[in-house]
Amino acid sequence: MTPEIVLDVFRHTLEILVVLVSLILMPALVVGLLVAMFQAATSINEMTLSFIPKLLVTLGTLMMAGPYMMKIMLSYFERVFHDIPYLLG
Repeated sequence: MTPEIVLDVFRHTLEILVVLVSLILMPALVVGLLVAMFQAATSINEMTLSFIPKLLVTLGTLMMAGPYMMKIMLSYFERVFHDIPYLLG
């Protein structure tokens, strides 16, 4: 197993990780920004007001994008398992 192969597998893994994490975090970031703007406009400083909407959006995103994320992970794992003989030499 050469260092180039290891770096290629690691790079592809990180690319998939960034895609999957951004699918979850971006909607929560947008909702957090909207809630923060609402709190600044109304001078409400309640911590749970920002936490609960982000939690609900994150759960909803996981429910909606879960099958897509699982499909990405399964295809990646199948590729890695099929490439094991090639990776080992």
